[in-house]
Amino acid sequence: MREEIKRCLEVLRKGGSILYPTDTIWGIGCDATNPEAVAKVYNIKKRVDSKAMLVLVDSVDMIYNYVNEVPEMALEILNLQHESPMTIIYPTAIGLAENLVADDGSIGIRVTSEPFSKELIRAFRKPIVSSSANIASQAAPAKFSEISDEIRSAADYIAGWKQDDGKKRKPSAVLKVSINGEVEVIRQ
Repeated sequence: MREEIKRCLEVLRKGGSILYPTDTIWGIGCDATNPEAVAKVYNIKKRVDSKAMLVLVDSVDMIYNYVNEVPEMALEILNLQHESPMTIIYPTAIGLAENLVADDGSIGIRVTSEPFSKELIRAFRKPIVSSSANIASQAAPAKFSEISDEIRSAADYIAGWKQDDGKKRKPSAVLKVSINGEVEVIRQ
């Protein structure tokens, strides 16, 4: 795993894109603070940049570096035991590439529990974009073997970790939490 993380770090630091395993489905990602890298991911996915992508962090503490104010309700949700991964949309993003943030200033962030992505982010010391590894109009791949050749060939690097894992995975649940604590379920 260490060698794969090292290779991914080299690509991320140069503004490149990677395909990598997450705690949900395989993601296509890049440095979430680099607008040019984010633009490349939008281009690979053939996705309009007005539709924000989420980012992965390695800990709750890292969220505070990229959100102006963390709603108390979001912390309560994060502290609950969850059967499946949870992405929370926070109202005011800071320190991230502007083309990654939604038009209303919000950003979706998930604390990853998957060992590879967690260690990668810890070593990178910045959040990583995590968008499903598919063209925007196509279904998200549930496992590595379902990622299209078009996406594979467009990424600058494909992590060799967990490619043989045949377990079908699904995207995370998504909740939008406002500063005043209102919660909206975006995806279950």
